[in-house]
Amino acid sequence: MSVNARVLKRFVIYMAILTFVMFTVWALVRSFMNRPPGDYETEVCDMRLKDKKYDQAIQAANIALEKTPNHRGAIMCRALVFITQKNYNEARQELNHLISFLENNLEEDDKTGIGTLAAAYANRGIIEDRSENYEAALKDYVKALGIDHESVAGPGLGTIILNYKFKSSSVKERALYLNEQLQLPEDERILKIEKLDEGQVMHKPGKL
Repeated sequence: MSVNARVLKRFVIYMAILTFVMFTVWALVRSFMNRPPGDYETEVCDMRLKDKKYDQAIQAANIALEKTPNHRGAIMCRALVFITQKNYNEARQELNHLISFLENNLEEDDKTGIGTLAAAYANRGIIEDRSENYEAALKDYVKALGIDHESVAGPGLGTIILNYKFKSSSVKERALYLNEQLQLPEDERILKIEKLDEGQVMHKPGKL
């Protein structure tokens, strides 16, 4: 092969590589630019929540909601921050609003939205559980399971673990246990098990 042929071949290979790299970069840029307003800030909220930087998490969620009012991911993230901080009244208000919004606007084929609705009910159930409103908790757990059983099946992908020091019951297990205990005479019920309650997880879909 002559020198010119080798140079030409090398040039073609380099151009092919460069074209692939530029195409990939452009695809990523387009993907980022075409994201719905507020999605980036919601991801920031989620990251700050995991880092226990709660004020920054709320700030990011608020920016997302300024860009897209009723952004379901941002509302959920704010609720999770409030639950983590044990501000249950504020968390309940966020989840009540989110549930109402989703039930009035959700499309039948919106799987992520359906998962978000189930997670909202499950998280509200956790709030009621911790507030010792056990009948309300059971009602919300059953509702969550009926909407999307898989999204609230238990600790794992798509959940944020909160004080996960002990084996935690899943939504289904906790619902069955509450239902069993509520059938008993009031003086025989054991509704609060601290080691399990401390291990309860908050739920969210894998993608908000």
